[in-house]
Amino acid sequence: MLEAMKASIHPDYVEAHVRCTCGNEFTTRGTRAEMHVEVCSNCHPFYTGRQKLVDTGGRVERFQRRMAKGRLRQAQAGGTQAGTTGAGGAQSAAGAVAGGGSQSQTQPE
Repeated sequence: MLEAMKASIHPDYVEAHVRCTCGNEFTTRGTRAEMHVEVCSNCHPFYTGRQKLVDTGGRVERFQRRMAKGRLRQAQAGGTQAGTTGAGGAQSAAGAVAGGGSQSQTQPE
C-alpha cells in the first residue's frame, strides 16, 4: 500500500542558511542551501507590532512619486481652471463669482 519515493525526482532536503533584509540570520532546512528573504519573524509587523513598509523593487517609492505627480497636476489644474479651461461648468461658476463682485462695484447709478 505505501510506496517508496521515486528516486532522482525529488530535490535534496539540505541545511539552509537564511538571511533577512533586517540583518537577521538563521539556519533551517530546505531545498536550497542559501535563501534571502525580505521579512522574517524578527521584523514582521504581526510579530513586532510595528508598521513596516516593505519596498520590493522600489514599488513604494514609485507609488509615492505617482501620488506626488497627481497632486501637482491637481493643484495646477485648480489654479488655471478659473480662466483658461474650456469646461463650461467650472468657467461659468468662476465667472459668476468673479462677475458678481465686479458688477456690484460698477452699478451705483
